[in-house]
Amino acid sequence: MRDNMEQRARELAVYIIEHQTTIRAAAKHFGISKSTVHKDLSERLDKCSHALYLQVKQVLEVNKAERHIRGGMATREKYRRASSAK
Repeated sequence: MRDNMEQRARELAVYIIEHQTTIRAAAKHFGISKSTVHKDLSERLDKCSHALYLQVKQVLEVNKAERHIRGGMATREKYRRASSAK
């Protein structure tokens, strides 16, 4: 069972690095919860592959820095669609 979790953590890391995606998108792609993805990447991955952990950490830090921008864009689009539907 332990190998399976470590393998899943590595696969999640590779997916996030290759696609420059978010934890939410990775969770949806793999059909698991965001909490599981976060735990795999923050705890399990560091123990089994420190190099991958450092790469994923960089991607996630960029995502964290940009999330307020993506949220604002989503809100803007929401109101743009609402006003054009009237």
